[in-house]
Amino acid sequence: MSYAIYMKLKPLGDHVIVKPIVQDEVTKSGIVLPDTVDKEKPEKGEVVAVGAGKLLDNGQTAPMSVKLGDKVMFKKYSPDEVKVDGVEYLIISEGDVLAILE
Repeated sequence: MSYAIYMKLKPLGDHVIVKPIVQDEVTKSGIVLPDTVDKEKPEKGEVVAVGAGKLLDNGQTAPMSVKLGDKVMFKKYSPDEVKVDGVEYLIISEGDVLAILE
């Protein structure tokens, strides 16, 4: 079963839609580097929608290991970025999710 909350995106198959969690960085000397400083892509995010799961060779669908609301870590360069109503989301494959943060 696919979940999509307040957005107009519905992930297909084993894809996950993630809202990035961006935090201000603080240097060792205490200087706050705001989110506007050119940084690498975020590696953490909150799952806001999940696809139905990967279609297996036998025709069955493998259940997703992440669910709506999970905070996850993912591979740095794997996401595709999209904007919906001015909000940035990342679309990633479930296989690129490295961990669920608890």
